[in-house]
Amino acid sequence: MFQYYLDLAARSLRRNKALTALMVLAIALGIGASITTLTVLHVLSGDPLPGRSGVIYYPQIDPQDLRGMSPSKEPPSQLTLIDGMNLLHAARADRQALMKGGEVPIQPEQSALDPFYVDARYTTADFFAMFGTPFRFGHAWSAADDEAKARQVVISRDLDEKLFGGANSVGRTLRISGTAFQIVGVLDHWQPNPHFYDLNTGSYAAGEQVFLPLQTMIDLHLSRDGSNDCWGNGGGGTDTLLPADTCVWLQFWVQLDSPAKVEAYRQFLVHYSQEQKALGRFQRPPNVRLRSLMQWLDYNGVVPDDVRLQTWLAFGFLAVCLVNTVGLMLAKFMRRAGELGVRRALGASRRSLFAQLLVEAGVVGLVGGVGGAVLALGGLWLVRQRSSDYASLAHLDPSMLLTTFVLALGATLLAGLLPAWRACQVAPALQLKSH
Repeated sequence: MFQYYLDLAARSLRRNKALTALMVLAIALGIGASITTLTVLHVLSGDPLPGRSGVIYYPQIDPQDLRGMSPSKEPPSQLTLIDGMNLLHAARADRQALMKGGEVPIQPEQSALDPFYVDARYTTADFFAMFGTPFRFGHAWSAADDEAKARQVVISRDLDEKLFGGANSVGRTLRISGTAFQIVGVLDHWQPNPHFYDLNTGSYAAGEQVFLPLQTMIDLHLSRDGSNDCWGNGGGGTDTLLPADTCVWLQFWVQLDSPAKVEAYRQFLVHYSQEQKALGRFQRPPNVRLRSLMQWLDYNGVVPDDVRLQTWLAFGFLAVCLVNTVGLMLAKFMRRAGELGVRRALGASRRSLFAQLLVEAGVVGLVGGVGGAVLALGGLWLVRQRSSDYASLAHLDPSMLLTTFVLALGATLLAGLLPAWRACQVAPALQLKSH
C-alpha cells in the first residue's frame, strides 16, 4: 500500500510542477537556514571530552584582599603560583594538573627549516591521563620529572610530521628557546573544542604543539600567554618574569570520580582557605567554587550570544516557510477535491486518503531536505570564511546531516496535517454532483 501511495504522490507532484517547486523551495530555504545555524550551535556547545567531562572539575578559591570587594563576589578564575603548587602537592583529587599557556621558538635540526614559533602548554604530569590525550608514540613525563624540572617534552602529531616526517621521534632532541629537550611522547590528533582547559587563550583556540613541565618553564623563564590578574601592590610580571604572589595566572583542573569525592574536595577547598586565612595570606572568608567542566563552560558563556540569537531567528524563518507551505499544500489538495470525492465514493476511507496525502507531503519534505542540505553546506562554507576563532569548525557531520532530513520530514508532515484533514472532509456527494 505504501508503494501505491508513493506512486500516487509522484504523479500528483508531477502534475503541477510549479506548485511543487514552490513547496520544495520553501522547505529547502527554511531547513537550510535552520541547519546552518543549528550546526554552528551544535559544534560550539558540544562536549569537548565525551565520556570524561562528568568527572573533570575546575576549583576556585579567593586569595584577594578586602578592598573594594563584595562578600558575594565570584572568586578569581585562576590561581596564584603558591596556591596552585599547594593544591597540586596536596594531591586530594584522583588526578590534578596545574598549567599555563605560552609560545616558544623551535630551532629545527634540519638546515632547510628556519626557526619558528609554536603554541605551548606548560603543565604537570596528570594532564595527559586526566584529559585522555591519545599518544601516537611514547608517553607522558612523570610526577618525578615535574619536581626535577626535567628537560622533557611531548609534541603534537603535526609538529612531529613537520620536523621528523611523521616518524617515531621519541628519544630525539628538540631545541626550544635555546635549550635541548628530549622528546618523550608524540600525541595523535587531539584538539578538544571548546578549548576548555584555558579559555584565556581563546574559547576555540588551536591546539598546542608542545607540552612542557610547568616547573621547567618557571626555571627557564619561558614566554607565557594569557591573563594575569593582580591586586594590592602586586605586579603582573613581564613576558618571562613571573607575576607577584598577589597575582592569579594559573589554571588548575582536577579529576573526581564520585559525588562523594566532589563534596570532600569542596570541603578541602574551604579548609584550605581557612588555613591560609589563619596564616595571614587570605583576608576574606572562604569563598570557593567547584564547577564541572560543562558547568565551567556555561558559566563563562563560551557559546557566543549572537550564535544563539541567529539560531532562534533561523527557526523563526523556518516557521514562516512552513506557514507558506501549509497554504500551498491546502491549495494543491483542495484543487483535487473532485478526485478525492470520486475515490471516497468508490470506497476509499478517509483514513486511507489522509495517509496518502501525508505521504505526498513527506515526499515534498524529503526533496526539500535534499535542497536544505545543499543550502546548509553552502551556508557553512560562508561561515568558514569569517574571521572568528570558531569559523573553521563549521562542518556538517553525519549526526547533523541526519537531523536535516528528520527535521525536513517532520516539519513537512506537520505542515501537511491541516491541508490533508481539510481535503478529507469534502463530501463525496457534492463532488460527484458537481461533475
